[in-house]
Amino acid sequence: MVDRTLDFLVSRSNLRECKLHEDPGVLARGLSDREVVLRVDSFGLTANNITYGVAGDLMHYWAFFPASDDWGRVPVWGFGEVARSDRADLPEGTRVYGYFPMSTHLRVLPGDVRDGRFVDRAPHRAALPPNYNNYQLCQADPLYEREREGLMALFRPLFTTGFLLDDYLADAEFFGADAIVLTSASSKTAAGLAQLLSQRLTRPRIVGLTSERHRAFVEGLGCYDEVVAYSRVETLPGDRSVVLVDLAGNGDVRAQVHRHHGEGVKHSALVGMTHWEAGTGPAEPLPGVQPEFFFAPTYGQKRVDDWGAEGVGSRVAQAWKRFTGVADGWLDIHTSRGADAVKDIYMQTLEGQVPPNVGHILSLHE
Repeated sequence: MVDRTLDFLVSRSNLRECKLHEDPGVLARGLSDREVVLRVDSFGLTANNITYGVAGDLMHYWAFFPASDDWGRVPVWGFGEVARSDRADLPEGTRVYGYFPMSTHLRVLPGDVRDGRFVDRAPHRAALPPNYNNYQLCQADPLYEREREGLMALFRPLFTTGFLLDDYLADAEFFGADAIVLTSASSKTAAGLAQLLSQRLTRPRIVGLTSERHRAFVEGLGCYDEVVAYSRVETLPGDRSVVLVDLAGNGDVRAQVHRHHGEGVKHSALVGMTHWEAGTGPAEPLPGVQPEFFFAPTYGQKRVDDWGAEGVGSRVAQAWKRFTGVADGWLDIHTSRGADAVKDIYMQTLEGQVPPNVGHILSLHE
């Protein structure tokens, strides 16, 4: 039986509008020189993937896996297997981890396999950030554990962002601040960052801002020194100097923190958009240091230049192994298959209805 080749498409102008598209040609077409077809086996879906859709045009996320007209394929992280290949270095059945569309299959043009990974050299990806074009062979991946594939698909890219943020803040000596304030404190990126920060012997206080309904969960993580609901930002000490790490992308909350702490805001990093419909907030300059975007791939490349790819990889691996033991204690992974399940979980994630302790692993294959 030949697999159906399906794409889950969303409207680039209205993320609530989605449809399935079947493209038999993905498997029917012959392979060009060195080309490989990957079967997208499973992928994680989190609020981070919604950010990819929200910032799809601004940050070129739609360009990785282009679709026609106003439709796009939301990028996800997960696992695939080589389904068609004429290459000795990538035989059929080879399992890989990397960046995929919400689809059943993906054609790639791998460069040479080096150090257990390859880069998709497809022309349309050449100008895009290179870390998104890397695919890791699981058999050569120091982080890979078959029984923890779900955790890796959900957390590995988010944890890597958290790792780079932690390193960036520590390298800047936390900008001399008394506290680090994280918005969307229940998000998986924030949880990973807070865990890393909490393990440092010398650090500012870690303050989590969250909704009232998620406050108990965030407190239970044990990595925040203070947890405060968005409606109670004014209860924080106003004379405290802070670094704001904004993972929510809620302009009004960001403005509230800046106004409350005033010139005490020593750094303000824009990272995520979990509150994707909240708006950018007031247009006028905010008190304190003005917000600036933190793009993890750019800082990651700096560390590759400093430490080498192997040095970065070994540091992330050590931190990851410490983190997984913690995450196993609170993360409940749900696995669902089929187009209906993908649409249902996508809509739940889009509307912010997925509990923070739940992670969804999906597949378009029945």
